[in-house]
Amino acid sequence: MSPKTLKIDKLPTIRRLPSYLQILRDLSAKGEEFVSSAYLADQMQIEAILVRKDLELTGINGVPRVGFRTNDLVSAIEKFLGWGRALDTCLVGAGQLGAALLGHRELNNFGIRIVAAFDNNPAKIGTSLHGVTVFPFSRLNELLKRLTILLAIVCVPPDVAQSVVDQLVQGGVRAIWIFTSANITVPEHVIFQREDLLSGLAVLSACLTRKGPVDTSA
Repeated sequence: MSPKTLKIDKLPTIRRLPSYLQILRDLSAKGEEFVSSAYLADQMQIEAILVRKDLELTGINGVPRVGFRTNDLVSAIEKFLGWGRALDTCLVGAGQLGAALLGHRELNNFGIRIVAAFDNNPAKIGTSLHGVTVFPFSRLNELLKRLTILLAIVCVPPDVAQSVVDQLVQGGVRAIWIFTSANITVPEHVIFQREDLLSGLAVLSACLTRKGPVDTSA
């Protein structure tokens, strides 16, 4: 599969995989050995044929008239997403949003291990947030190399977002997950995901204003 195909054609499927994984983990904890595509479709509120197409991406096959082996499907999704191993991560920007992400236990469940946080606020530097030490931003490059961090989560104001991203790229970070409304550019070799909270708010506001759902599939 080419990078372009993975990014564009399969993106909706990839975004659904964590939801499948949560459902499957709950079933596994209850001792359920098999799960049907019809059950997953009902839980996800989508068509069963879409579930089967989604799960084809993981390379796992179901058992005719029985369904999928729950634990095998969990392992297949984790392997596809790269969540079967811990990924050392840093957080830049330990404000309210950054602190909330540090306390988000589900990130650990999905293999994201935040090992260091960075901020310029003297009141935060040297403190520990949810067990993660906050370092001064001036030590970013030094610690990126020492800790071999490949993924960075960025929660900084829009006016400094690009400069922070540039420094992360220079420090060898290969993937960046940033929460900002700013337009950011990165080199082609860097994996980049931008979450714009204002865009999500715009959808909700449009739904309220129009008193009905907004089609977000496009």
